[in-house]
Amino acid sequence: MGTLTVVGSSNPQTETAQKTLGQYLFDCLKLEGITEIFGVAGDYNFTLLDTLERYNGVRFISGRNELNSGYAADGYARIKGLSALITTFGVGELSACNAIAGAYSEHVPLIHIVGAPPDKDQKEHKLMHHTLMNGNFDVFHKVYELITAYTAVLTPENAEIEIPAAIRIAKEKKKPVYLVVADDLVTKPIIARKESIPPRPTSNLKTLQAATEHVRQLLERAHRPVILVDVKTMRFGLEKAVRQFADAMNAPVATMMFGKGAFDETHPNYIGMYGGSFGSSEVQTTVENADCVIAVGMVWADNNTGNFTAKLNPLVTVDIQPEMVKIAEAEYPNVFAVDMLLAVQKVGHKGHGLAGKATFPYDQITGSTDEPLTAAIYYPRFQQMLKEGDIVIAETGTLYNGMAQVKLPLNVTYIAQGGWESIGYATPSAYGASIAAPNRRVLLFTGDGSLQLTAQEISSMLYYECKPIIFVLNNDGYTIEKYLNVKTEDQQYNKIPRWSYTKLAEAFGGDAFAVTVRTYGELDQAITQADKERAGRLCIIEMIAADPMDAPENMRRMRNYLEMQEKQRSQK
Repeated sequence: MGTLTVVGSSNPQTETAQKTLGQYLFDCLKLEGITEIFGVAGDYNFTLLDTLERYNGVRFISGRNELNSGYAADGYARIKGLSALITTFGVGELSACNAIAGAYSEHVPLIHIVGAPPDKDQKEHKLMHHTLMNGNFDVFHKVYELITAYTAVLTPENAEIEIPAAIRIAKEKKKPVYLVVADDLVTKPIIARKESIPPRPTSNLKTLQAATEHVRQLLERAHRPVILVDVKTMRFGLEKAVRQFADAMNAPVATMMFGKGAFDETHPNYIGMYGGSFGSSEVQTTVENADCVIAVGMVWADNNTGNFTAKLNPLVTVDIQPEMVKIAEAEYPNVFAVDMLLAVQKVGHKGHGLAGKATFPYDQITGSTDEPLTAAIYYPRFQQMLKEGDIVIAETGTLYNGMAQVKLPLNVTYIAQGGWESIGYATPSAYGASIAAPNRRVLLFTGDGSLQLTAQEISSMLYYECKPIIFVLNNDGYTIEKYLNVKTEDQQYNKIPRWSYTKLAEAFGGDAFAVTVRTYGELDQAITQADKERAGRLCIIEMIAADPMDAPENMRRMRNYLEMQEKQRSQK
């Protein structure tokens, strides 16, 4: 927990405010633009939910389980900038742990609120349900200290300090935070306190100047500079600054896998995805032969660098992070990305743009009407169907790899869990995105295996009248897992039961436009029809893959690399 200064009145009678802890909590969330809170009811959060039911301007959005509600809150936060989740103590909060850890890994700000057993029972160390039956009520709080940026146990005395502090830290760090409150304290009046809010941090001007001078020296010698955009550009709201910087520098721009959607892919200088040896060889050559790489918000992780096949020359790489800059071996702390981008822009280096027009893997639609569905056929059709302002959610696995190569129109919000990669994330995340932006078109691309983990949230979508278009790639199992395991063939554990995906809406008591397609012609027709139907109802398009092991080109390259590595290991 952070250290905070408390300034209070010496007269206890003037310290009592009429607002209850619960009302004050929801006031703070509402001020941040949160109009929905996700979660699942449980007896230790009844008082929170009763307060919320009577509260104007924020509504409770129920999920089918806490894990899914956490994923939904994650998707919502990626659209609106912040979200909130309410669970019950123990069983509920532990169920949500995976989603919260994912939000931490992915830099997603989320307020997790937990309703706990009554304060009196906790103080007497009674053996209460939803506990470990050892009288310890702090154990789950300790778990959350490891997967959130801030935790606090709320009381009427500290609510005015801890709630704003938690929200501020979530927004600054772009990480989840954790607040637990005893069920019987929610309706208690809060004690008025004033937190001394620390000043907003700013760049150290001398360090900024030194870093800028270092970049100036690199750019003066550079003839082939490149801009590389990654995930923290999105998370820390740097898209506009990066766009202005790219316009001024007129250099080629590539994005990394995690950072898909962080840069306008219709920009004349955009050349595509950089994925080391797994991605486009043209992009790889351009980036790796650059004599100055300016990388913004980069995360040097295994599956963001093609299993570390990405090779950037550190001596000519400017690594701009949200609050620091690293150039070659020199680190410049307390330099904010926005300031650094503007300072380098003022250096005035002007590149030569692109030598020729960039080409992208799915620019051409191939295949005749009766041709069976393969990656080479359906990804170009997906690219063609996307519209400005869409929300695109790609599930971990085959579709995550394939959709990374689809060229996005202007102002598309692209959601994927590149780092945490929890299979099943995308469906509840699409539910959260649909709640966050009811007037935007939401497109979910998920696999049959992934959907089976979290399919219940289609029920929630129907209940709250969300109308996404859901594409289910039925390739008969965990194809991504089959690609990753190069040691054995025909693994039983990568097979799954066969579901009737088009009947899910009916099973959940709702109405949907649902169709199964096997050929390019059928897919084309289904996409056209779904775009008409989506105004009135949810749409499910089940795509039967012609070959269960069919996959996009970057996955094939990954497989070849893994096979080569395994061969080398076995020869030692």
